[in-house]
Amino acid sequence: MTTVERAFELARSGECESVNALRQRLRREGYDAVHLHLHGSSINKQLVDLIHAARGGSALA
Repeated sequence: MTTVERAFELARSGECESVNALRQRLRREGYDAVHLHLHGSSINKQLVDLIHAARGGSALA
């Protein structure tokens, strides 16, 4: 599974409360260059929206 695929999986799971927590989790799981794979406003917004939706919050930012 790629870094981005795992990031989206974690975001949908509700296990991470923020994108920063998600990045830390990926690093702990052994993914390399997480900052390069998850850099950019578009992917960041997608992850934020998924995290909020998974945790029962509003996806609107």
